[in-house]
Amino acid sequence: MDKLLDKINSPKDLKKLSLDQLNQLAEEIRKKEIEVVSKNGGHLASNLGVVELTIAMHKVFDSPKDQIVFDVGHQCYAHKILTGRLKNFDFLRKKDGISGFPKPSESEHDIFYSGHSGTSVSSGIGLAQAKKMNDDDHYVISVIGDGSFTCGMVYEAMNNGGRTNNKHIIVLNDNKMSISENVGSFAKYLAIVRSSTKYYNLKDQTEQRLNSIPAIGRKISQLAHNIKTDVKNTIYPQSTFFEDLGYRYIGPVDGHNIKLLIMGFEAAKKVNGPVILHVLTTKGKGYDFAEKEPSIFHGISEFDIFSGEPIPSSKSFSSCLGALLVECASKNQKLCAVTAAMSLGTGLEDFKSCFPERFFDVGIAEEHAVTFSSGLAKNGLIPVFAVYSTFFQRCYDQLIHDVSLQKVKVIFAIDRCGFVGDDGETHNGLFDVAFLNTIPFITVYSPCCFRSLKADFNEAVNAHSASVAIRYPRGCQNENVKELIYNQIEYSTFSSPEYKTVIVTYGRLTSQAIEAVKQLNECFLVSLNQIKPIPDEVVELLLDYDRIFFFEEGILSGGVGQTLASRLLEKQFKGSFRLTAVNDDFVAPATYEQLLDEYGLSSEKMVKTVKGLL
Repeated sequence: MDKLLDKINSPKDLKKLSLDQLNQLAEEIRKKEIEVVSKNGGHLASNLGVVELTIAMHKVFDSPKDQIVFDVGHQCYAHKILTGRLKNFDFLRKKDGISGFPKPSESEHDIFYSGHSGTSVSSGIGLAQAKKMNDDDHYVISVIGDGSFTCGMVYEAMNNGGRTNNKHIIVLNDNKMSISENVGSFAKYLAIVRSSTKYYNLKDQTEQRLNSIPAIGRKISQLAHNIKTDVKNTIYPQSTFFEDLGYRYIGPVDGHNIKLLIMGFEAAKKVNGPVILHVLTTKGKGYDFAEKEPSIFHGISEFDIFSGEPIPSSKSFSSCLGALLVECASKNQKLCAVTAAMSLGTGLEDFKSCFPERFFDVGIAEEHAVTFSSGLAKNGLIPVFAVYSTFFQRCYDQLIHDVSLQKVKVIFAIDRCGFVGDDGETHNGLFDVAFLNTIPFITVYSPCCFRSLKADFNEAVNAHSASVAIRYPRGCQNENVKELIYNQIEYSTFSSPEYKTVIVTYGRLTSQAIEAVKQLNECFLVSLNQIKPIPDEVVELLLDYDRIFFFEEGILSGGVGQTLASRLLEKQFKGSFRLTAVNDDFVAPATYEQLLDEYGLSSEKMVKTVKGLL
C-alpha cells in the first residue's frame, strides 16, 4: 500500500482522496504523532482523538479562507501535518522547530496563537462578524473540547454569538468528560439523519411550501416546528440548551467516522446562522496506553512506545508541594486544596485520595477558583489553590477584588514559573511576579529548593494572616543550592559578604548564580526567597556594595529587579546596578538550557556580564 502522508502538502491535496484513502491517511497521521511525541514529549491523547475530525474539516472546508480556530490548541498536530508542516514535524516543540500550539507566524492556516481554554468561541464570533461586514462568504470553525465548556468565557461568548446570523460553526469535541450520552439507537439514527444535507434541503423546501399556503400555511408550519422540537428535545436534552442560546444543534456524530463527519460539516454549511456540531471522540484513539490513561498521556514527556512507560524523572517541585500539602492537611483540618482541572499536573492526586472531602476541582475556571477560595477563606478554612503560572494570569481581577480587598487568607501554589521550555509562548510563566507586585496585602515567596519550599509553605499556613503566593519552577531542584547559607526565611547567601560586587537573584536561577560566583573572583551572592515585599534588611545590606548585578527569570517590566532598583534609589544608592531579565518578549519553544543562554541567564552568561562591566 502506497504511503499517502508524504503526498499531502496542503489541505487541497485531501480533496481528491477517496474515503478509503482518508481512513488510511488517518492511521498514518496517528503513527506519526505517536512516533514524534514519544521522542519530543507533547500532548498525545488529545491529538490522537481528533485525527478523523481534522481530516474531515480540511476535506469540507477551504482553509485558510475558511478559518479554523482551535481552543487551547493542544489538539492541532494533525492540522499542522495537513497544512504543509510534515517535514518539520520531527522538530515539534524544539528550538527553531514548530510549536505544539497554533502559531500564526508558522502558517497562514493558524489563525490565532492559543494555549489557554475557552477562547475559541469568542475569537470565532469576532472573525465571523468581520467576515460578514467584509462581504466574505467563507466560514469560521471553532473547535472546542467539552472540558473547555467548564470555562465561563465560553458562555459569555455563546450568549453573544447566538444572536447573530454569521457563518460560525462550533465543533463541540465531546470525549465523554463533561456531557452525557444520548440514550438508544433511535437517537443515533436521528443524529445521522440530522447530519444529512438532504434533510436540510427537504426541511427548507417543506417550510417554503407550507408558508405559501394562504391563510393557514404559517400556522401549520409553526405547529409542525413545535411538534418536531418537542420530540427532538425529549431525545436530545442537551440540544435545548444550545438552541435556547440561538444555535442550531446537529449531532451527536461519531468523531471517528470520516463519512459521517463530512455529512455533518456539509449539513452545518446549509444552516443560515450559528451552528453547534456535536462530535463524539475517544481521547488517545488508536494507542491503547493513551486510551486507557488519557490523563497521563494528555501532556507527557518522552516515553517508550512499546510499553507506554514515561522516561523516569527526578522528584519535582510539584510533587514536593503535593506531599507537603498532604502532610500539613493531616494535622490541620482547615486545609483544603483547589485545582482548575489540573490535579495531576500540580501534584494534588495524593491529596485527592487522602482528603476527598477537602479537595475541590472546579473545572477549567481559574477565575472562579480564586473567588471560590476566597469564600472558603472567609468562613475560616485555609484554601490552597495550585495553578500553573500561565493560567494564573487569568485571575488578576479576582486577586484584587475578591482576595486582596477582602483581606482573606488564600495560599496560591504557583507552578511552572519562569521558562517552561518546549510549550513556548503561551505557557511560559514570566508574568506572575509583575502582576503580583501590583496587588496589596499579599506576600510572595520564590524558593530555590525543596527545603525553602517546605519552609515557605509552613510559614504561609502557620504564620501569615493574609494571602501568600509561593511560586516555583517546573522540574527538580539543582543540588548545588545545598551550598547556600540559609540566613533566614527571607534570603540566603553564598561566598564572602566582604567583596564589593554582588549578584542578586531568586528562585531557580540561584543554582546558575552559584556556579557563576565560583568562576568569578571576589563576588558575593544574595538569593532572595521572599520577593514581595523585598525585605528591608536586604535593601540595607546591598547599599554597601559598589556593583549589583540582578538576574531575573521573568519579565523585566514590573519585576523584582525594577522594584529593588527603585528601593535602592530611594536610599541614595551610589553604586552601579545592572538588571538582566526578559525584556518585552514572548519566549519561543526551546530547552531550558537554551533559553537561559539566549536571555543571558546561564552561569556562563552571568560571568560574561559581570566581567564585561568590571
